[in-house]
Amino acid sequence: MLHDMFKTLARFNAWTNTGLYESCARLSDTEYKRDRKAFFGSVHNTLNHLLVVDRLWRGRVEGWKAEISSLDQILHKDFDVLRVARVAEDTAIVRLVDGLDAKRLLQPLKYKFMDGTPAETKLDLVLMTLFNHQTHHRGQVHVMLTQAGIKPVAMDIIDYENSGRRA
Repeated sequence: MLHDMFKTLARFNAWTNTGLYESCARLSDTEYKRDRKAFFGSVHNTLNHLLVVDRLWRGRVEGWKAEISSLDQILHKDFDVLRVARVAEDTAIVRLVDGLDAKRLLQPLKYKFMDGTPAETKLDLVLMTLFNHQTHHRGQVHVMLTQAGIKPVAMDIIDYENSGRRA
């Protein structure tokens, strides 16, 4: 049951990111990169931050070190390149979650924070953190799009379930 929930969340995450990027594509480059006084400033910076954090967590779970130097690192300066990277990351997250079993979800994950501090967290909590973090910052992008005069796509999990457009 828990594993099925995470499978749904991984697919919802990919579906929602696709829709959000479709909305962001309607912005000019200037509006897309405009400082809107959000936590990471612009839509562009916020979308980069989401990719940074997903790579950090996925690397920890899969046992490889993401080449991330800061949480505000800009991995891709160009929207189209960032969009391709987002799709690839979402595909990798779905594949990761699909490959887990219920027993592994309840086991601790040992990892290090960016400053080298060791940590240990049950894997189910790590995945909850990853998906909740996505939702949090997508909400910020939703507000910034609205401020820019763009009507963002619906981003609730019920919309996903009712869409028939499974990722």
